[in-house]
Amino acid sequence: MTTHVQFGGLGGEMAEPEGSGKAGALVVVQEWHGLNAQMKEKVDRVAKAGYLALAPDLFHGTVATNDDQAKELMGALEWNSAVGEIGKAAAHLRAHPRCNGKVGVLGFCMGGALTFAAGRYVSDLACLVPFYGIPQVPTNELAKIKTPIQAHFAKKDDWAKPAEALKIENAVTGAGGAMTLFVYDAGHAFMRDGDPGHFDADASKLAWARTLEFLEKHLA
Repeated sequence: MTTHVQFGGLGGEMAEPEGSGKAGALVVVQEWHGLNAQMKEKVDRVAKAGYLALAPDLFHGTVATNDDQAKELMGALEWNSAVGEIGKAAAHLRAHPRCNGKVGVLGFCMGGALTFAAGRYVSDLACLVPFYGIPQVPTNELAKIKTPIQAHFAKKDDWAKPAEALKIENAVTGAGGAMTLFVYDAGHAFMRDGDPGHFDADASKLAWARTLEFLEKHLA
């Protein structure tokens, strides 16, 4: 169960892993619908995997109930401010008494795009896990990311196209960074549990197993 927290003038949902020892931490970045029940479940899932987790509320209390509302909310989002809020969430996690000092960012859809952007503009991150999101950031800027990236995209996706993700991978690795791109035989938002129109059980299971392996390497 997540707990609502306040930090740096912002709100969000947070969950802690079992026990009392130090742990790595993850900023979990929402989809375009907002910080809804599905996203809170993702925060819980991260905590159950052994990490501190915090999802900043980038829509400041508003949650979309359909895709049309979500599109409006995402269109009105000030992306530079959102990246700054992700940075504040990372700082809040880093200062938490249970944090081992390592903080990563993981996001889905809109949150996946913001995860890439955070990798470029937020300092001292340990790892990035973007799911099916392409930021409106020039590729030559993304090439400057030195934080390790594991990216998950869908073959049948007309919004976050795998070809665009491949361009980012080539730019990052060509500049000496580390990025691994996985493309699944699924559609957009295949990690969205409870949405039969998008969720793909096989792709979700495999992507999450790869994610946990990656987090263990970079946040433990």
